[in-house]
Amino acid sequence: MNGNFDIKNTNTPTNKDINIVFSPSNNVTSYVYQIYKDNVLLKEVSINVKENTNITLTETGVYKIKVRLNLINGLTDEMTSGEYVIDKEAPKINISAHNIQSNPTKNKDLITCTANDNYSGSLNDKIESNIDTLSLNKAGTYTYKCMVKDEAGNTASQSATIEIVPYNTTIYIIQFICFIIAFLLIIRIFKIFKSLKLEERLEPYVIKPLKNESLATSEKLRKIYYTFLNLFTSKLKKSVIATKYAKKLEKYTVVSGIHQNGYDILSGKIIIACAFTVLAIIIKAFQFKLLGSIETLGIFVLGFFVLDIYLFAKYKVFRWTLENDFVAAITIMNNSFKSGRSITQAIEIVGSEVGGVIGSEFKRMNLELLYGLDIEQVFKRFAKRVELEEASYLTASLTILNKTGGDIIKVFSSIERSLFDKRKLRLELKSLTSGSRIIVYILLAIPFLFVLVISLINPGYFLPFIQTDIGRILLIFMIIYYIIFVVVVRKIMKVVI
Repeated sequence: MNGNFDIKNTNTPTNKDINIVFSPSNNVTSYVYQIYKDNVLLKEVSINVKENTNITLTETGVYKIKVRLNLINGLTDEMTSGEYVIDKEAPKINISAHNIQSNPTKNKDLITCTANDNYSGSLNDKIESNIDTLSLNKAGTYTYKCMVKDEAGNTASQSATIEIVPYNTTIYIIQFICFIIAFLLIIRIFKIFKSLKLEERLEPYVIKPLKNESLATSEKLRKIYYTFLNLFTSKLKKSVIATKYAKKLEKYTVVSGIHQNGYDILSGKIIIACAFTVLAIIIKAFQFKLLGSIETLGIFVLGFFVLDIYLFAKYKVFRWTLENDFVAAITIMNNSFKSGRSITQAIEIVGSEVGGVIGSEFKRMNLELLYGLDIEQVFKRFAKRVELEEASYLTASLTILNKTGGDIIKVFSSIERSLFDKRKLRLELKSLTSGSRIIVYILLAIPFLFVLVISLINPGYFLPFIQTDIGRILLIFMIIYYIIFVVVVRKIMKVVI
């Protein structure tokens, strides 16, 4: 051997500095030593005389020393030390939740603690905690502590608060009421099925009465709903703000079915919001928890706008069908005029050939003509009911024809061509902007997808937005910003033809 390391290697990692002395032998004239840290050359030093060298390692890492020796006989030799491992970094500890609230429980897994070391990796099996000493079956505030020590002697610790609250009697009352209601519903459903089976068995032998005074279950539910609807409507009519809002909802009555005016729709929105809130309270009660004020408000707002989404989608379909049926009606009227029919006959043909709302409206127009109303008045009433721009255009054209005269076939051919051109232009515009609309929809959906993916990976990641005051404020600002973004994008993308 042409040299010697007083410390050849470290058997275990250490969190202290390592001082190594290299001693060359008598046949060495000079040498060069290289220090490698994590397999990367850190330092190179040349020693031109035969003397001992002190090498001090201070930073965290895995070291190795290589020495190139120049001998008296002109030859060279190489020596390599073992590994010197210095670990001065404390392990990293992660607690699943820092502040937790629970009812009395024997479950010791309310909080989990994990540890990871930069050198040894997972240290979960070396974690020490006081969880077994905590009396989680009694009300009180407890401090959970976990500590871990790595192989080099570095220690780390974390603590969390566990608040054990006694069971709330309100929760038991809600649960009891829910069980009673569920039990009564099950009995009611069982009786209905039993009566239906009995009715099927007796039906061949029973003479049905001319009038059945009993109400079906669906009719009873509808009657209860109408009772609440009338109750809310009578209160809302006294409010100026509710009146203004109800007028905006008036247009949806044509597709609502069970709501006769805007007040009924607004009342229905409130009833659905209350139903959502009650359902959320019941679900929370079965989890032995009470719904917070922020959660209650959020669920109420969500339920309040559910009916809007449904009616808006239904109204869009209704308007699209209405426009298509109106174009078909104009085509039939134009063909009727070409075959020598009068306006009255053309209206009658449309009423019998076209279905849906337009067919019903033309049948109504035919009855109004039979009752003595003039054509101009009939079409004005029709345009006011359907609220179509094309219907107003048709009414204006017929009014001019009645006053000035003209070729009705050419006028209706022009109207038909204009409507088809407008429809074609709308479809072309929709096709040209489809790419932009898809991008907008993706941008609108990305925040929700991001929240969903992150929540699946780390369920507690977004809890600070709900559990802390600053988090709730930030969440409100984010929601407001998102709503502004949606409104602005809709304004930019909207094109009126």
